[in-house]
Amino acid sequence: MDELSFILNEMGEHRDEYFRAVAPPIVQTSNFAFSNVADLRKSFEDEYSTWLYSRGLNPTVEILRKKLAALDGAEDCLVFNSGAAAIFAAVLANVKSGDHIVSVKNPYTWAMKMFEVILPRFQVSVTYVDGTDTDHFARALQPNTTLIYLESPNSWFYDLQDLRAVAALAKKHGIVTIIDNSYCTPLYQKPITMGIDLALQSATKYISGHSDTVAGVLSGSRAMIERIFNSEYMNIGSGIQPFNAWLLIRGLRTLPARLERITRTTAEVIRFLQNHPRVDQVIFPLDPSFPQYELAQSQMTGACGLVTFYLKAENCATIETFCNSLKHILMAVSWGGYESLILPKCAGMPPESFDPANPAHRSLRLYVGLEDPDYLLTDLSRGFEAINDLS
Repeated sequence: MDELSFILNEMGEHRDEYFRAVAPPIVQTSNFAFSNVADLRKSFEDEYSTWLYSRGLNPTVEILRKKLAALDGAEDCLVFNSGAAAIFAAVLANVKSGDHIVSVKNPYTWAMKMFEVILPRFQVSVTYVDGTDTDHFARALQPNTTLIYLESPNSWFYDLQDLRAVAALAKKHGIVTIIDNSYCTPLYQKPITMGIDLALQSATKYISGHSDTVAGVLSGSRAMIERIFNSEYMNIGSGIQPFNAWLLIRGLRTLPARLERITRTTAEVIRFLQNHPRVDQVIFPLDPSFPQYELAQSQMTGACGLVTFYLKAENCATIETFCNSLKHILMAVSWGGYESLILPKCAGMPPESFDPANPAHRSLRLYVGLEDPDYLLTDLSRGFEAINDLS
């Protein structure tokens, strides 16, 4: 905990350089001046090691990079203006025409869009596998496989991959591994320390913590991060802006306290849902009922506030009534802020396609925020009462 406090409150912050200010400044500049040609020439030769132009490096962003890399247990990191941008750069940096990728099935939407729409234009193919069994990755490998893409846990049903086993398999074949670690944050899971090459996350969520910033993080070895910086990062121009970097530094200050509070409240919400007669099943990686519970315990030290449950419902209208009756839990995508959120799976399909025999169609993803537990349980009860009135 002492190390964590140092990372969040002191690492990268040289207060004597900016008027002894407790909070770091926002260096809101597009470029930087040089006193002589020799120094300017050096920065042209190696922009990764100096300030030249804020599309690349910036002092405020640098403070954030140091903190986030340390949290991941990585040598270095880059911060993007969205999680999707971090995915794009990480994947693009590790494939060429004719290569093959093995990915977990049903990855994040914009990862799948890249795999299915963009990469095929350059003759890069993808095989999706059930990642709950490492043998599925092994059987899917081809002579031209260069990348394995992971998402553990995923953000709906929380399937896990055995990160140590997949990393060992990939290293044996000289394959790069990338994981989306948005669900856990580096506080509750550190894939780099388990052998994964690149760990990314949506900093929009828990790192920000205020639902007011969109950002993505990519961590790994200094050599790999520098290579991505000098190519994909700079060419795409998707680096985070200084003000948003400053907001993320602010969010980091309270990250442990927020996650602890969310974790406690989530436990109460799970108990409530598990005991409610209108709920078929509750899915949460660190609940003993979860099929991969032992693996979750071995890889994760926490699971934050994202929970999925199956509502007993014969039609889409019942689920809509439940969601529409909530007064305090907001209906929205994403997660990680103060506000508790709910997202019905059926919102992504035409009502006539709803199949009550398919549990996924009856699933609702609940993000437990920082509100008082009774406040949330009362609101959930309101939703359940509304659908009971339909019976």
